[in-house]
Amino acid sequence: MKDLLRIEELSVDFRTAGGSLNAINNVSLTIGPGEIVCLVGESGSGKTITSLSIMRLIDYDNGRISHGDIKLDGRSLAAMSKQEIGALRGRKVAMIFQEPMTALDPVFTIGHQITEVIRRHKPVTKAQAYDEAVRLLRRVGIPEPEARMKQHPHELSGGMRQRAMIAIALACGPELLIADEPTTALDVTIQAQILGLLQELRDEFGMSILLITHDLGVAAEMADRIVVMYAGRIAEQAAAEQLFERPYHPYTQGLLRSVVTLDGDRGTRLYTIKGAIPSLSALPGGCRFHPRCPHATERCATEEPSLDKLHGREVACWHAESLLQEAEVQRARVAVVEPEQTKEAGTPPSPLELPAVGETLIEVEGVKKYFPLDRGLLQRHKRYIRAVDDVTFSIGKGETFGLVGESGCGKSTLGRVVLQLEKATGGRVLFQGRDLFAMGQRDWKASRRDMQVVFQDPYGSINPRWKVGDIIGEPLRVHESLPVAERRQRVEELMQLVGLNTGWYDRYPHEFSGGQRQRVGIARAIALHPQFILADEAVSALDVSVQAQVINLLQDLQERLGLAYLFIGHGLNVVRHISNRIGVMYLGKLVEVAPADELFRHPAHHYTKALLAAIPVPDPKRRRPFAPIAGEMPSPANPPSGCRFHTRCPAATARCRSEEPALAQVAPGHTSACHYPL
Repeated sequence: MKDLLRIEELSVDFRTAGGSLNAINNVSLTIGPGEIVCLVGESGSGKTITSLSIMRLIDYDNGRISHGDIKLDGRSLAAMSKQEIGALRGRKVAMIFQEPMTALDPVFTIGHQITEVIRRHKPVTKAQAYDEAVRLLRRVGIPEPEARMKQHPHELSGGMRQRAMIAIALACGPELLIADEPTTALDVTIQAQILGLLQELRDEFGMSILLITHDLGVAAEMADRIVVMYAGRIAEQAAAEQLFERPYHPYTQGLLRSVVTLDGDRGTRLYTIKGAIPSLSALPGGCRFHPRCPHATERCATEEPSLDKLHGREVACWHAESLLQEAEVQRARVAVVEPEQTKEAGTPPSPLELPAVGETLIEVEGVKKYFPLDRGLLQRHKRYIRAVDDVTFSIGKGETFGLVGESGCGKSTLGRVVLQLEKATGGRVLFQGRDLFAMGQRDWKASRRDMQVVFQDPYGSINPRWKVGDIIGEPLRVHESLPVAERRQRVEELMQLVGLNTGWYDRYPHEFSGGQRQRVGIARAIALHPQFILADEAVSALDVSVQAQVINLLQDLQERLGLAYLFIGHGLNVVRHISNRIGVMYLGKLVEVAPADELFRHPAHHYTKALLAAIPVPDPKRRRPFAPIAGEMPSPANPPSGCRFHTRCPAATARCRSEEPALAQVAPGHTSACHYPL
């Protein structure tokens, strides 16, 4: 079968003030008609640059194709003029970007942006384009498409904005759809909806899809073939089942071992790939992965391996064949060991037990946070967004309390209220028995020492004009009167504690990777030896290997310093791994609280069960149909009566629609707000 897309020995350079940088080097891959190919790898590996090169969008960012070719249906994209490639974009090849809020124009309505694409590429009237746009919105699952046509991007939820982006991409029936991290910022239920939609569209229209992701669970669920990239080159490519069953390249092996699974042992440290991906301006000689590879030899440091065929796949490693033989020998040895010996031999080294939970540290009692919608003086009946509505739970000393739920359920708002970054509408928060809401300014400032926060976006939460040493040392400057030399010594001790080189004290945030910046945020948070840390989506945007490093660091610090965490996340497998107990939120309310393992083995609420069913499994042999929750989350400004989940619950009855369930015990330490618990 003829390939739809063929990339041949592609190299891409970017012009910078310091000279030319090579971002992509000798990349070759193909995509057949109707095929889904996933590009995976850490941030900085070249995945997005490869996709932008296909669209020739690198032309607008000082980039150029310095070698090789890209052919779409036999036509060279590299040789086309800007006018020719512009006519092709949207009609033959289209792209879904990672962040729809920045890709969509905030000034124009959704309808205007879809019809604009249709009218540019098709000879249709304005009315015909409007009808086609409505049909597309309905096809991608947006309710009330006629009303959504008149809305602006900020008026849609994250999931609906991503669906609108897909509608724009589909407007002219492209043969190739490029999806660049289309679900990274979405929770598991919306992710399941988007991925299921992409599969449906592939089957319906016969499109080919190039899916870029760092979530290997998504790759396992979606891909026919997987291409692993590292530092601008392809390390390995193979059929999905081949790759997950037996990865050949040490980098691929490291990525797969770093994945946090639902059936993993919570008592062990996560595997991590040592070091970090190199900068384009300081690429190592030989194999680019050799500084981080446990099997590297002198040849790896001096000679760059080519991408060669081996047993039905392609791999760029000098020792792939010998490592494969060693693995076969080891597998044969394990197969003949007695069961008792196997269990002992398979016990991972350095077990990391979850710390014992001490006495209660924080009590959250009936906390409410309402945001007024009407600010006018003449409004008789004020309307509110009930972001957090009567939430009660506690956190013990040394405990990690996980908080999960869909975007918009109130998780982050609740975290900010606990730290009084948002003023509560009602209820109270007790810290070591003292009511935080009733404290005076002086007492509250003193309590800040014991309560800190690590934000989701480390770059957006720190001052980019400050040096890292000043960022980490700011809490010490505010709360403690230390001589400059002693403060620097304390900061360097903190940097060592979180795994940062003390020689980086005078560097700026932009000189660090995402994982390193997150370590800076953690060092700043623990500077005053707090007892409690709010980790608000602290690892959600990180690559799988960096994510494992940060999770291990958080657990190490908890064990060493006795920290308690409120860990907010939408990656349920990660939350399970780190948490003692987990609370599930829906539309401003806690609907279930249970020990982590109990919640995943025996969910009692239908919403929790639906969340677990939407988690992608990192094993192509265990693929299952995507099971998204039906419908959209209702508006917190007008929540449904009775059980707030009844509008989407398959087990809802008349009682659910009229009577609100209270949190009730269904097992020791396990509570659920459901009239008909599972």
